[in-house]
Amino acid sequence: MSEERLTPGTVRPGGRTARTRAAVLAAAFDELGDGSYSGLTMEKIAQRAGVHLATIYRRWGSVERIICELLTDQSAKISLPDTGSLRGDLRALALGIGRFYGAARNRSVIEAVVAAAVRDPYIDDMLRDFFHERRCRAATLVQQAIERGELPAHTNASELIAALAAPFYYRLLISRGEIDQELAETTAAATYEAARAGVFTIPAPADPAPGGTPPAGAPSTAAPDEPPARLG
Repeated sequence: MSEERLTPGTVRPGGRTARTRAAVLAAAFDELGDGSYSGLTMEKIAQRAGVHLATIYRRWGSVERIICELLTDQSAKISLPDTGSLRGDLRALALGIGRFYGAARNRSVIEAVVAAAVRDPYIDDMLRDFFHERRCRAATLVQQAIERGELPAHTNASELIAALAAPFYYRLLISRGEIDQELAETTAAATYEAARAGVFTIPAPADPAPGGTPPAGAPSTAAPDEPPARLG
């Protein structure tokens, strides 16, 4: 095995660090395909990757942290569509999510990360950041629809995307059912109709009361969609 000597926090894109990372993540993904998450160990990953075990422990520290990074790496393969219409974009995105989580290894990855987040605050933070970044990225589809005049100007893009994704995670983690095309088609259609009906529209701010104090019950002007604070 090759010894990769790293100083914590250093990265050499395109060099040995990048090659080591790619080898370790690929090895973990292949191990999940051959077995199960419960049988995944650092030793198995090191042997398959051809990377010294000490290097892997120094960079990641645990199987769970490798899997968390693997989730980010793999999910980047879900492309952001540009069909020219909101209906088409939501359908294409939902089908992409469905194909991704319909693969057994990808399903194992998200299940493992969610389970690990309960025990490890570091993974909890990473998971929250992961979902926040994905939601913000997909929200550009909603902004484009607003600019085309398909949606009201005050549509909450983050909530719309969350509504599109939620049924997949319910099926994955709660009901433990199959992720299939029917789920993707139904979810995309329902989210589109709800968006067109104004379900995700943010109420316009009310006029301030005399003296500049907002009236009771007025919506907060705080920036929406900040990453949620970690619980516990």
